[in-house]
Amino acid sequence: MNRILIILMALSAAFCSKNPTSDSETVANAEKPAYAIVIHGGAGTILPENITGEQEAAYREALNTALTIGEDILNAGGSSRDAVEQTIIYLEDSPLFNAGKGAVFTSDGQNELDASIMDGATRNAGAVGGLHHVRNPIRAARAVLEHSRHVLLTGAGAETFAIEQGLDTVAADYFYTESRWEALERARAKEDQKSGALLPVDYKYGTVGCVALDKDGNITAGTSTGGMTNKRYGRFGDVPVIGAGTYADNATCGVSCTGHGEYFIRYAVGHDMTALMSYKGMSLEAAGQHIIHEKLKEAGGAGGLIAIDRNGNITMPFNTPGMYRGYARPGEREVGLFGEMAE
Repeated sequence: MNRILIILMALSAAFCSKNPTSDSETVANAEKPAYAIVIHGGAGTILPENITGEQEAAYREALNTALTIGEDILNAGGSSRDAVEQTIIYLEDSPLFNAGKGAVFTSDGQNELDASIMDGATRNAGAVGGLHHVRNPIRAARAVLEHSRHVLLTGAGAETFAIEQGLDTVAADYFYTESRWEALERARAKEDQKSGALLPVDYKYGTVGCVALDKDGNITAGTSTGGMTNKRYGRFGDVPVIGAGTYADNATCGVSCTGHGEYFIRYAVGHDMTALMSYKGMSLEAAGQHIIHEKLKEAGGAGGLIAIDRNGNITMPFNTPGMYRGYARPGEREVGLFGEMAE
């Protein structure tokens, strides 16, 4: 009788070992790539009928160039921190995206720039908000991470710190682009003239972000934005708020978000991804789908996120018609603009 019980117990143990009880166990058993990188250039009403063939080609080229910059660093054994910073610098220098050179205008016709970066190995972070003259806000965010005892610096103080760190500054008109100015004029025209309220137009989803996993297993996440067209009162969105628009932890994943920032702040989306994985044992894919397509959508929040877990898995969920996005791993690369990735 005892021999029968022993055999049954052994068979039971063998069966359970082949049928993991949580998604996280399945992911842990997946083959890990040497590195991985994922990027986004904002989410919103991005539809084929709203973009010319020339514009689509320009976005695809920019996304591929950004991936190449980051992937070359990672493939050469560089750090995820360097890959994220250099990738975002390229996106900030492009007028195609709402960050850096392509930043949108506030209600009083200014450009206010925000950025953040987080190191998954140490969970140290740096963020800046309300910049007017720093050419690449992601560099200022990294400087805060590495050379300041603080996490978030804003306004004139952040710019003074950036200048002390030797970062490039520019005149305010460097950020001027005709298309962004026209967007401000359209937003003003649609504004409720009686109450001054901002009407719910699609002017709030532009951001750029990057998450990378390097050969040492370290994850870094970074995000940069020009904010919301026609915004007022020194408003900050989720980008400079660690745990909302950006988060990284080597034990789980790195996240960069894009969308209506107020919702991403309220639901602490960046940290919620890691919490669902850590506390509930959810996979990266399941956690992202749950947050974007259930929690945020039910609350009325629009946008998306990109994320990489410690095993090199990637997810890019969004609940808007489109999201500029792309990823690369050794021998594998894709970019997308609209609802389908197979483009």
